[in-house]
Amino acid sequence: MACRGACCCGSGPVNEDNARFIMLALLILLYLLCGAAVFSALEHPKEKQAKDRWSQRFEHFSQKHNLSRNDLEGFLRYYEEATIAGIRVDSLKPRWDFPGAFYFVGTVVSTIGFGMTTPATASGKIFLIFYGLIGCAATILFFNLFLERIITVLGLVLKSCHEVRHRRKGVLPHDGRRGGGGGGPGAEDGLAGWKPSVYCVMLILCVAAAIISCCASAMYSSMEGWGYLDSLYFCFVAFSTIGFGDMVSGQRASYRNHSLYSLGNFLFILMGSCCIYSLFNVISIVIKQVLNWLLKRLRVPCRHCPGRSLRPSRNAVVPGHVRTRVRNISIDTDAVNESETDGRRMSGEMISMRDFLAANKVNLAIMQKQLSETANGHPRPSGSTNRHNEFSGGVGALGIMNNRLAETSVD
Repeated sequence: MACRGACCCGSGPVNEDNARFIMLALLILLYLLCGAAVFSALEHPKEKQAKDRWSQRFEHFSQKHNLSRNDLEGFLRYYEEATIAGIRVDSLKPRWDFPGAFYFVGTVVSTIGFGMTTPATASGKIFLIFYGLIGCAATILFFNLFLERIITVLGLVLKSCHEVRHRRKGVLPHDGRRGGGGGGPGAEDGLAGWKPSVYCVMLILCVAAAIISCCASAMYSSMEGWGYLDSLYFCFVAFSTIGFGDMVSGQRASYRNHSLYSLGNFLFILMGSCCIYSLFNVISIVIKQVLNWLLKRLRVPCRHCPGRSLRPSRNAVVPGHVRTRVRNISIDTDAVNESETDGRRMSGEMISMRDFLAANKVNLAIMQKQLSETANGHPRPSGSTNRHNEFSGGVGALGIMNNRLAETSVD
């Protein structure tokens, strides 16, 4: 039986994307179940201890001061309302003066949302909906633009290191130009097909995030009186925009060098959020590669086409001997490909700076074209699947980094 457009084999990119989506959803569900089991085992016993201790203290206090249980519970509810409004037993700075409101809108547009300050009036809640809609979108755009620049800088640094390494090996001449007897036949290919490694970028971003977190934790430990581990925990929760709100910086009424600390707090949260956002996007690329590798290992047979199986995606992480074979094939067929970079983007490589800038310019046009085709019911031609694999369909930061990674390998 002939393979149709909805087939799960290589000619059916839609079902291959669906298989990847379903596998990712199942893995996330499994990840959630495992996380719930671990956190329940770690935290539930302490929760029970705290509940028993509170019950004992509640009974002791009510008996000592001759208070009925209902009166004491009513008073505690008043205290809970005051806590929600920002009134605490210890001395805290006002939450709705201008500096406090500025801190609040910062947590809104950054999507951190600590939760220690929330609007209580109906007009404030309505205004927050429209304010957050525009502010969050603008901040995501800022993160994407930051991601462009950090990838560009890292790419230039890695390229410089690559050139230095090749000069030491004698592959490239010392003036950095190829050809002309500068190092034999390997000189021409020394930089032509080179792309910065995803794993190198991920490692650099991990180190940068660790350095920022360690420095910020030292500041928070000194200024807030937190333990260093608690400070590291706060840094990850804040930088990743999880924002539980159990620990919030800058809430005391006064600090030593208050202005300097406020500036440092702002800069650390800004740099940490940008760095973690970039790291998350790079890690998502690696997760996609792992999914592609799993799909390749599963090799689900096509029921419409006997003897055919679901083809592996192009940027899948594959064993070394397979990767070497694919690399050799791509070099031999490089001259007949449409793009000069076809067949040379392996799973551990990112786009070059020229391809990166070009992809950034056409990313919106590609998204609009795909939306138009979907709305009008005109699917992409089967020949275009070579250009639109799992890396080319992204929108935003993932699309910016990987739009041109669709030109990866040969069939």
